[in-house]
Amino acid sequence: MNLNQITILSLDVVKSTAFYRTLGLKLIVDALPRYVRLECPNGESTFSISNVDELPEGNKITLYFEVDNLSKTVSELKKKGITFSTEIAEQTWLWTDVHLNDPDGHEIIIYHAGENRKNPPWRIN
Repeated sequence: MNLNQITILSLDVVKSTAFYRTLGLKLIVDALPRYVRLECPNGESTFSISNVDELPEGNKITLYFEVDNLSKTVSELKKKGITFSTEIAEQTWLWTDVHLNDPDGHEIIIYHAGENRKNPPWRIN
């Protein structure tokens, strides 16, 4: 089994599409203003945004995007006007990450884990 796509809900798909394109995703299906699908720059996963009149209450989803060079990516995104809610931090689970939110408040974590993403020292065999 392979993860194909994740869909998030948005009050403004046009605004959210611009945000995710700024992060580096490529638009591959354009049914604005109600729906779009974007392709991640690496791998086979896709990401879609669907319009709703009201966002659900409670916890929103958290999206994780892995990059090879976190410092470079953060620097490039800051130059494009992206605001982060944390600084880059080294985590005890052997990932380095930074946090931000999209226009609808969904939490995004951009990180680098490398081999530790699927094979941390404590992995169960």
